[in-house]
Amino acid sequence: MATAYRREWAQVLATVVRLTRDLDAAQDAVQEAFASAVTAWRAGGVPDNPGAWLTTAARRKAVSARRRAAALESRLPLLVVPDEPDMSDFPDDRLRLLFTCCHPALDLPARVALTLNVVCGLPTADIGPLFLVPPATMAARVTRAKRKIRAAGIPYRVPGPDEIGARLPAVLSTVYLLFVQGHTPPRGTELTAADVTGRALDLARMLADLLPGTAEVAGLLALLLLTEARQPARVDATGAPVLLADQDRSRWDQRMIAEGLALVPVPPRGPYALQAAIAAVHARAATAADTDWSAIVALYDRLLAVHPSPVAALARTMAYAEVAGPSAGLAELDVLAADDRLASYHVLPAARADLLRRLGRSAEAAEAYAAAAALAGNAAERAYLASRAADMETGPRPGGEGRDGDPR
Repeated sequence: MATAYRREWAQVLATVVRLTRDLDAAQDAVQEAFASAVTAWRAGGVPDNPGAWLTTAARRKAVSARRRAAALESRLPLLVVPDEPDMSDFPDDRLRLLFTCCHPALDLPARVALTLNVVCGLPTADIGPLFLVPPATMAARVTRAKRKIRAAGIPYRVPGPDEIGARLPAVLSTVYLLFVQGHTPPRGTELTAADVTGRALDLARMLADLLPGTAEVAGLLALLLLTEARQPARVDATGAPVLLADQDRSRWDQRMIAEGLALVPVPPRGPYALQAAIAAVHARAATAADTDWSAIVALYDRLLAVHPSPVAALARTMAYAEVAGPSAGLAELDVLAADDRLASYHVLPAARADLLRRLGRSAEAAEAYAAAAALAGNAAERAYLASRAADMETGPRPGGEGRDGDPR
């Protein structure tokens, strides 16, 4: 059921919203359909076409709900109004719904969080880590966004061609964060959720078809392709993580790499183009030792100038440590540690542990790995970090730590 939820939610919602013309009512109907599926599929087995089953069930529930219109009057009025513009430019209902939900009346973070929740079906427990905030804080933000829409009576229209540009940054951020969530889910036992990253890639390709020649759209698609290309080498035979420095690069998807490299904007200027350029440096390195870390540091400096982010600053610090040495990197990490936004981000103590390990400070490294394991929500990451802590207690082993330029 979890797989069906991740794979089918957006498409079923996009289909049902065409019937209801009310995003909130459609969301209710789809949620009820998934709830019904739990019971029905447990008794009769999963149908051959889960998406069709869920769509039919949701449409029926939506029709029933329309007959109880009075009960919907107090609900969130996310109305897709009848006089919407021609939708032929949108190659897919899911993409149309993304642009519809990314309403400019909300600030950008709230817009993205609401769209990830309503359109992409991500629970607030999974959205919170993407914004480096606790799940309860994110749940409150999403609730406030819905209340603002209700209080203002804001209609949700499919945007016309002249409105797409204003909504594009939120759509790009939504697709990017959907990919990040699938690349390393914040919960669960698997290191990746391939169906989620696949959905994000599909949406990025649709955006590229919709807006050809747009640098940040091309940059986003390039970034996702170059990151996903490493997927076959990210885990070993047991499902444990394999760090970038230790990956068998012959297992990287060369077709994806070639496609991604061809899309990287030159020169890169926006945040997604710059992240794609960083991923391209990794992709072009035949071995980990061949990586041009100085180029990566320079690209991170440009990224931080246009899009400041504590996560990007942390990644830049680890790249800088490759150039200037672990002591210099550790000094910069100590500065970053003062940023409260990174307080619960497990990558920070994991990065510290790596630098301490490289300096031969095994006992401190063990403590830092243990702290990172305690913060990690993903079971595969948690087990890996705990094993590294144990290794440090019995003696250091060779190998790098998490300097992979992933989009987290």
